[in-house]
Amino acid sequence: MAMGGGAGQGHVRGRRRARKRPLSEINVTPLVDVMLVLLIIFMISAPLLTVGVPVELPQTEAGAVDTDNEPVTVSIDRDGAIFIDKDETSYDQLLDRVGAAAGTDDPSSKPVFVRADGRAPYQAVARVMARLSAGGFTKLNLITDTAPEPQG
Repeated sequence: MAMGGGAGQGHVRGRRRARKRPLSEINVTPLVDVMLVLLIIFMISAPLLTVGVPVELPQTEAGAVDTDNEPVTVSIDRDGAIFIDKDETSYDQLLDRVGAAAGTDDPSSKPVFVRADGRAPYQAVARVMARLSAGGFTKLNLITDTAPEPQG
């Protein structure tokens, strides 16, 4: 009996079968491509959303605002004169008069309705709203007429 190392017998060193290991890296190239395309789309379309929209500010289809507190109404006529409820006031006395009409220590808890004539100067309306906002009134509402229902 001979013990020889014939062909096909025993273990051959250095020959291992290659195992497939799981890939531990994530391919982010498609993600970067999609994000760049979306960025370009938004950069091009964002300026187009705010330009050229024909609106008539005094007439809207918005519904009535529900409020628990009795609001203070500030009106602006077509000449830019400011009224609190039915009393005319100057721009300099606006905050004092609205605060007195609100009757609370916390101006942010009282809603203020701003009613402006459709032919009032935009600058007058913007100045009144900016003055009220700077004075601590945070619940500002613009009051408009409802648009007529389309017939047809």
